[in-house]
Amino acid sequence: MASTGKKKTTMAKLARESRLRERRMEKQARKLARKQASAPPDGPTASSTESQPQGGPVPTDDSAHTR
Repeated sequence: MASTGKKKTTMAKLARESRLRERRMEKQARKLARKQASAPPDGPTASSTESQPQGGPVPTDDSAHTR
């Protein structure tokens, strides 16, 4: 199969796509910067300690069915 040598994409479309890629990269960089700014510098977060179960051990299926 031989190449026709004809360009299939216009320069306008290539320019639009490159601007779109650049905007997406800038948006991702802003998102990461916001995430890093809001994160505490060290240590566990408060949300990770809240999700841990409190109280005694969780009963297993065997202990739940004993009479």
